[in-house]
Amino acid sequence: WVSLQRQKYKKNALSSDRIQQMNSVGFIWDLCDVEETMSWEKRFDELCAFKAQNGHCNVSQHDAQNKSLGISYKKTTLSSNQIEQLNSIGFIWDHLDHAWNEKFNQLCAFKAQSGHCNVSKNYERNKSLGKWVNAQRVSYKK
Repeated sequence: WVSLQRQKYKKNALSSDRIQQMNSVGFIWDLCDVEETMSWEKRFDELCAFKAQNGHCNVSQHDAQNKSLGISYKKTTLSSNQIEQLNSIGFIWDHLDHAWNEKFNQLCAFKAQSGHCNVSKNYERNKSLGKWVNAQRVSYKK
């Protein structure tokens, strides 16, 4: 019966009501999609386990133990449900943007504590913040 429904669907011989009913229960029309979905779910579970162990989802492409996870996800190739799942575990889509925002937040904390943004590039408590502020100044001048 299921095979017949798939055949009718491919031939556009299934009513829109029947298609809607099948879709409402999560029916998968193309069996290739089943393998792809199962593979994605397995990798998502692996990513969740990685996060539980490491506290983040930033898997290096050079991590031999988690090599298959160290890939770039593109929002355009994922379903909205998959994007939602990744967002729910704190997946970072743009590492450069995320790193910039992290440093900016550190600068805001520095300003709240010191009353200014004049962080020395040799700032002892947070040398990376000092270097980042200096890099921002250099970029601004350019």
